[in-house]
Amino acid sequence: MKVGCVIPARYGSTRLPGKPLANIAGKPMIQRVYEQVSKASKPSICIVATDDTRVYDVVTSFGGTVVMTSADHPTGTDRLAEVAAQYKDIDLIINVQGDEPMIEPTLIDELATLFEEDTTLQMATVATPLLEDEYEEPSSVKVVLNKRNDAMYFSRSLIPYPRHDFVNAPLKHIGIYAYKRQFLLDYAKMKATAAEQTESLEQLRALENGYTIRVIVTDKRFVGVDTPEDLARVNAIFEQKEK
Repeated sequence: MKVGCVIPARYGSTRLPGKPLANIAGKPMIQRVYEQVSKASKPSICIVATDDTRVYDVVTSFGGTVVMTSADHPTGTDRLAEVAAQYKDIDLIINVQGDEPMIEPTLIDELATLFEEDTTLQMATVATPLLEDEYEEPSSVKVVLNKRNDAMYFSRSLIPYPRHDFVNAPLKHIGIYAYKRQFLLDYAKMKATAAEQTESLEQLRALENGYTIRVIVTDKRFVGVDTPEDLARVNAIFEQKEK
C-alpha cells in the first residue's frame, strides 16, 4: 500500500493573512509542517497543495514537492481530491493541515497502520481528551465514539450532554484525516448533507451517507496556528526546542 501525505496550504486567511509563510523560528510555517510530516515512516511522498505561487515558490526553494491547485475549491476536500486525481499510484492519502507545525509524526504512521490491519476501512481520523475550558468553544470540535472506536457524531456543541457526570472523558477532534484514494474521489463528489451544512463540518457528510470513520484516541496535543497569539506561542516553543 503506497501512502502519501497531502498538506493543503491556502495563502488567504481571515485571521492570519499569508499564514503558510508565517515565520516560525526562522523558517516559514509550511516548511515546519513539511519537515514534521517527513519524519513519519509510512508515507513515501509528501505533497503541498496550494493555490498561490508564493507558497509554491517557497516549497520549491526548500526542496519540497508541491502542486498548484485551483483557487476555486469550496472545501479542503475538493483540493485534496484534485491532488488524488493526479497521483493515481497512491492508495492511501493522509491529510495534514498546513497550520499544524507541531503535528506528531507517529500519528501519521498509526493512521496508515489502521488501513493495513482493516482493508475494508475507507476513512479515519484522530481525537484527544477535551479540556474543560474547551467545552463551550465552537472551534473545538467534539466527537462521540462507539465501542469499535468509530465516530457516531461530530459537533461544535458539547457531546454527549452531561446530564450526569461523564462516564468517559469527552473527546476533541484533531483535523488529520486518512482516506482511501478512491473513496476520497467519490466523497468529494457527494452533495453536502443536512448536518454538515448545519454544523459546518465536512466529515459529517461521510457519516450521513453511511460510511465509517475510525478514530485513533491519543493523549498528544498540538498547538495549531489560527491567530497571531497562536503563532507567538508556537514560535516560543520552537525557539526553546532549538536552543
